[in-house]
Amino acid sequence: MTLLEQLLAYISYTPIGVLGILLLIQLYYIYFVYGKLAFYPVKSFRESAHLPPISVVICAHNEEENLKAFLPHILEQEYPLFEVVLVDDCSDDESKWILKEFSTQYPDRLKVVEIKEHIRLKHSKKFALTMGVKAAKHEHLVFTDADCQPASPFWLAETAGAFSSQKEIVLGYSPYFKQRGLLNKLIRFETTHTAMSYLSYALKRNAYMGVGRNLAYTKSLFYKGKGFNKHMHIKSGDDDLFVNHNATRTNVNIAIHPDAHVHSVPKETWRSYYKQKARHSGASTLYKGSHKRMLAIQLISALLFYFMLAACFVLYPNLWYIPLSMYSVRLLSQFLVFNRIYTKLVVRDLLIWFPLLDILYYFYICFNGLFNRRKKQTSW
Repeated sequence: MTLLEQLLAYISYTPIGVLGILLLIQLYYIYFVYGKLAFYPVKSFRESAHLPPISVVICAHNEEENLKAFLPHILEQEYPLFEVVLVDDCSDDESKWILKEFSTQYPDRLKVVEIKEHIRLKHSKKFALTMGVKAAKHEHLVFTDADCQPASPFWLAETAGAFSSQKEIVLGYSPYFKQRGLLNKLIRFETTHTAMSYLSYALKRNAYMGVGRNLAYTKSLFYKGKGFNKHMHIKSGDDDLFVNHNATRTNVNIAIHPDAHVHSVPKETWRSYYKQKARHSGASTLYKGSHKRMLAIQLISALLFYFMLAACFVLYPNLWYIPLSMYSVRLLSQFLVFNRIYTKLVVRDLLIWFPLLDILYYFYICFNGLFNRRKKQTSW
């Protein structure tokens, strides 16, 4: 066999080599990124010596049913000193009267800020949040949504206790309520995957986002970073872009004790879920360059891994055991690391569906982002 023939023989196995490289990239993320969260000792901050006065800021637009169902869980938190600032943003349902009833019941705890619709002025949720921040009387702010329910009466204590003299941002975790069906499993899987990513990077002192359903930061940081001015032109980003632009290596902490979780109502149709993810996808284009690169490498390497895996099975049917072995190594590594994370985040029931959900997640998120990253959105 000539040298050229030998070279061509080696080149013909390039897809297997590429699959191996992609596997190594994936193993790096599994063990050295997500491993940070997997082996993080979850701690309770409830008994912290530092429990500052808190302002909980919630924006609501036509949320009458959710306000009736979930607002009492926030107003009745076991915490020494806090207020709830509820911004009623141009609601045209019965929210106004429901909030009046709550104000009567909790006169010293609930503050309602009402924004009336202007015929010529349309605004986004960021404007409503800014009004809420300005109305808040305390330095430490905790944010959630009207359709969210804290997992326990100690949510505020767990979150606020994570503040310290150097911490200006506290990242929490907000899973969705468990329901039947594949869509609900995918939504919960996507939420878990997103959470374990931003929490792991926060532990690596490289926080890049948070989720507004369970997020806290100081009013001073809000004003120092000029609020949402840098991204007021897009609909999303009041949570992840704020963290992306204001987090440093030392000013972020996480609060993921089970009592610190905040559950939210999931979308119930594929169409509404698609629209929700479309609204969120545009914000990532404004992340810091280093964050966009690290997230892109993780996403693209996972997608290419599945593509090359299929290609190797087709191109080398006699060597089926090689791609199968690589897939098994990745899957086993995921189970070993993610089992610990899913236990911390109380979603172990998703592990049995993991092989299917992992594929659906990467292809669905990629498809959604491909068609929606450049769309401009300016309203709720």
